[in-house]
Amino acid sequence: MGRNVPLRKSLLARLLVTSVLIAVCSIVATAWLAVQTTTRAIQQEQGQILSDDAKIHDTLTGWAAGHRDWSGVQPVIERLARVTGRRVALTDQDRHVLADSAPKAPGLPPRAFAVIDALRSDTPLQGQGASEPVSRIDPRAVGPYLLPAAERAELARVAGKVLACLRDEGWQGKVVDSPSGRTTVQVAREDQTTLDAYGFDDCGLADLSRPTVTEQRALTGLDTLVNACLTRQRSVLAGYVTLSADFTWAKGRKMAPDFRTLQECIDAGRREQLRTFVAPAAQLFVSDTGAGASPPRFDLSRANTTRIAGVTGLVLLLTVTVTALIATRLVRPLRALTDAAQQPTEQHTRVPVTTGDETGILAQAFNDLSERRERTETQRKAMVSDIAHELRTPLTNIRGWLEVAKDGIVVPDQRLLSSLHDEALLLQHIIDDLQDLASADAGTLRLHPEPVRLGDLLDQVADANRAHARAAGVSIGSDVRGDPRLSADPVRLRQALGNLVSNALRHTPAGGSVRLRAHGGDGTVTIEVADTGSGIAPEDLPDVFDRFWRAERSRSRRTGGSGLGLAIVRQLAQAHGGTVAARSVPGESTVFTLRLPSQPGTGAGAASAGGVAGDAAVPRGRLRRGRPRDRHRGH
Repeated sequence: MGRNVPLRKSLLARLLVTSVLIAVCSIVATAWLAVQTTTRAIQQEQGQILSDDAKIHDTLTGWAAGHRDWSGVQPVIERLARVTGRRVALTDQDRHVLADSAPKAPGLPPRAFAVIDALRSDTPLQGQGASEPVSRIDPRAVGPYLLPAAERAELARVAGKVLACLRDEGWQGKVVDSPSGRTTVQVAREDQTTLDAYGFDDCGLADLSRPTVTEQRALTGLDTLVNACLTRQRSVLAGYVTLSADFTWAKGRKMAPDFRTLQECIDAGRREQLRTFVAPAAQLFVSDTGAGASPPRFDLSRANTTRIAGVTGLVLLLTVTVTALIATRLVRPLRALTDAAQQPTEQHTRVPVTTGDETGILAQAFNDLSERRERTETQRKAMVSDIAHELRTPLTNIRGWLEVAKDGIVVPDQRLLSSLHDEALLLQHIIDDLQDLASADAGTLRLHPEPVRLGDLLDQVADANRAHARAAGVSIGSDVRGDPRLSADPVRLRQALGNLVSNALRHTPAGGSVRLRAHGGDGTVTIEVADTGSGIAPEDLPDVFDRFWRAERSRSRRTGGSGLGLAIVRQLAQAHGGTVAARSVPGESTVFTLRLPSQPGTGAGAASAGGVAGDAAVPRGRLRRGRPRDRHRGH
């Protein structure tokens, strides 16, 4: 049965929480972006409004500076209204309408936007706090200083001549026309140095700056007005001021205490002089189309709030729905995997792999594990059957002979006792082999490595099997190149080589040979056991090291071995950190090759130091047990 997972640990719940958090973060980010965008748009709109307002004020101030009254300003008002999209109106100081771009619209706003006065051109957009007095008279208000065409032409001629002279001297410049028609020359070098810094005046700049007849006449009248103002102010400058064409007095800055008074009197005199030449002051009204309309503003009304909440809820609903569908699809293979894992072991249930993601990889790994478990179970059952078969034969012989001896059918003489002793040895041999393999599987067997000269070891193995080889009519010998040495358990190594030699002698016909060869190099030693026997079929080579495997299943324990010898050889090779392999040519020869590291701990499966001093602990699954008896086992 499936086990209920707490909601807080559920993958589905975690995905839902994660998706909600992501959605909330997305909504917050979107809202922030919308607010920032709206704020920026409002700021840009406000900037555009300010720019339009400044343009309206400047245009009307310039118109006032060039006209004696406001008659004829209506077309200008209408043009400004079309360009800016706003209502523009002018009234006198008593709010009598002088011009209006929307005369049929309701009344004007309660307060004027600005005052249009060319003689006091203060605007709501001007900066404040100048360190020195600044003239508030619009430069376009020229009045009696407006030059006739003849004087303009003469000044233009002189200015062109002066500019050509200055260019010859390495100066850069240009001709500039003022609102009164006066022509001046602005010059400077490439290093931004001005003529004043050089004190250069060889090209007639002083002549160009002298007032014309028209300007001198107007300046004379202005001097009278300024000196009269200074007299009223009881200034020491009264009666001494003579202004130049740019409305300055060269000695003015030397009179520091009275400089501000001088500037105020100059402005007052100019206003008095220009009063009859400019339009009178008027009030400017600028608003949206429609009287008294307030500027647009961002308003989060109830309807807007409801709309935003609805969109937010919809986004959350869609996010949760999509996440639930995706999570369900992700969890489905995991549930199938859990159900399969909880089934009884003997069923070997498999999970269908429906995706290529992590869950699909996990399902494939589970299926592989199930297959390996099924294969292991099959091998275990086969091994139990083989063990029962191997033990049954000697036990049956022993029991049979004992029963007939008990019944008095045969006399228990020396020959019978010798036969029973051989059967008991065979039975003990099988049990010893099984115990070695069981120790390897349980990890309870230890190696005792020590320096070993391989030539001596191979000679010992050949001598131990020479009598058996002579009885079978097979020659046996060893061939060692150089003097290879290694650190190994000599008893276990002789056991492995003895199993290989016994196997070779059993499958080599009379007249054949078995050779033990060895050589070293690159940190490893190679040992070969070669015979000229019947060989092994290519399809059987992968199985030769399996337990209870025989090329001929009909062979008995006495003639064909138990089928455990080669399995023990593989375990011993791996315990030493080496490998064993077989190659064969059917009907000609077979060669078993052991490759071992010359030093302990250098192979892929080498034992690590530990346990009793002088012992090498073998990892679980390798041969580990008490030091065996120094005996040779024929297989």
